[in-house]
Amino acid sequence: MSTMSTVSTELGILTRFEVLSACLLALLPCVGCGKTAESVPSKVSQVGTTEVTAVLEEVRGEFVNRANYDYAFVMKYKVKAVHRGSVEGDTIYVAHYNPQKARSSAADARVPDIGGNVTRFRPGDVHRIALEAPIDDYYMGGIINRYFDEYKGVIYWAVWTDDAQ
Repeated sequence: MSTMSTVSTELGILTRFEVLSACLLALLPCVGCGKTAESVPSKVSQVGTTEVTAVLEEVRGEFVNRANYDYAFVMKYKVKAVHRGSVEGDTIYVAHYNPQKARSSAADARVPDIGGNVTRFRPGDVHRIALEAPIDDYYMGGIINRYFDEYKGVIYWAVWTDDAQ
């Protein structure tokens, strides 16, 4: 009789365990519910010493499209908000490494710590950018700066560039 009692108790525990497991499994799809892409932190907020949201005002001239030429290209931005750090004025000049490439594939052995989700640069686009300055402290290579004759201030280095639209 004691054997029958033990089997019955074990079956009762097993049944409760199965019910509890089924409930937990049913709730798994809801783990993380309520999180949107905006609430998940982007690397843009984790790198660089300065972070801004800015409108790309101008891309002066064409990008150089040579297979073996890596360079930074300076673009003009109008700052909408400064999230971290500081910038000089509301117009800034930002150099992007190999701008003809999507930010997710722009990093290479020479410049490994850049990225983002921007796929192309068009005036009017709004970007959230993690920056370093001045560029000479972070990048040693070819720089195409078509603002050289009219602007002598700080050129910012784009570390991470995400679409902010």
